[in-house]
Amino acid sequence: MPVKSFEPINPSADVTTTRTFLHEVIPITGSIISGTYSDNNIKNYTHGMFQSVFDYPFLSSSANHIFDISMGYAGTSAISASANVQGVKKVNMYTEFAQVLLGYTGSDNSIRVFESDLLLDQTGSMRECFFVNFSRLLTKDEIKKNSFSITLGSGSYGGNSAPGNATFSPTVTLQDAKARINGDGVTNTVGGDYGVLFSNSAGTGDGLGVVFYQAGIAVITASVFGTMADFAKHPTHGNQTTQQAFTGSSMTGSIEAFRRRIQNISFNNTTEVNSTIYFCRAPANKFNYSSNPTYVSGSKIRVKNVASDNPVSYVTTVGLYNSSNELLAVAKLSEPLKKSVDNELTIRVRLDY
Repeated sequence: MPVKSFEPINPSADVTTTRTFLHEVIPITGSIISGTYSDNNIKNYTHGMFQSVFDYPFLSSSANHIFDISMGYAGTSAISASANVQGVKKVNMYTEFAQVLLGYTGSDNSIRVFESDLLLDQTGSMRECFFVNFSRLLTKDEIKKNSFSITLGSGSYGGNSAPGNATFSPTVTLQDAKARINGDGVTNTVGGDYGVLFSNSAGTGDGLGVVFYQAGIAVITASVFGTMADFAKHPTHGNQTTQQAFTGSSMTGSIEAFRRRIQNISFNNTTEVNSTIYFCRAPANKFNYSSNPTYVSGSKIRVKNVASDNPVSYVTTVGLYNSSNELLAVAKLSEPLKKSVDNELTIRVRLDY
């Protein structure tokens, strides 16, 4: 029967590693967020602390969770009061995101607050925020820097909840305009890298939010909607400003008003592929006989028909073994490669992980 032969791999000369970044464009239109499925793709919870958005009616087995929306304000916010509707939950939600994404200050070990600048220097603090938490299905390993944008209807509610409707005009588009893949315009904190969301593509407008790339979370200040008289419509109190919605409405009410104003979200996700490449060499004097145990004739290895001919084999598979000759990985070639004493082969095997 055929006998297996092994060719050692030199770790310094025959093995190398590479890293590749794959990007995919993710467009989320306002019609999906509120419109196409008559809100059957929006899931509310009894705790009322956030909404989940799906790409299809969420009761369907084919629905995919794409992101969650929540809101909250800091305990140090000027609007924070014990009499506010769900006041404790709103503070807790803000505190949870701040603790996970920003961590603690070094002075008194208190939880940081969200800022709209790159220095976290307590200027431009965002103490009343909306949180958009994207699923890993969309962001993969991270959001690509300088690719995120979100368009919001910043005009009057007008009693119409349809996204993109003229009653929501004008609109504002927030972009991480200053962020670069090389790290320029990006700051790192406990929650990973983040960039500021500016109100224009030049990065010279107002800083109205931040996006955390690895965490896949966008934090948007409530001040993006200014002081309009009808940011939301309460079933009993009527028109509400953003501040009134934050204090006098449930979390679901404020989230609902924010969600219906989302007209477009777009970003590129990133998948990091790490690879180890092995250069497997077959010298001229080796691997010229088949190691396939079924390639026999009369219980003898089938090598050649004429005694004077050189042996010939066809390489179809490469096996990677450990030092104990235990098979660890198998690579199949796209087509058989002819191997004889007249040639030698170097086969490149890549393991992705």
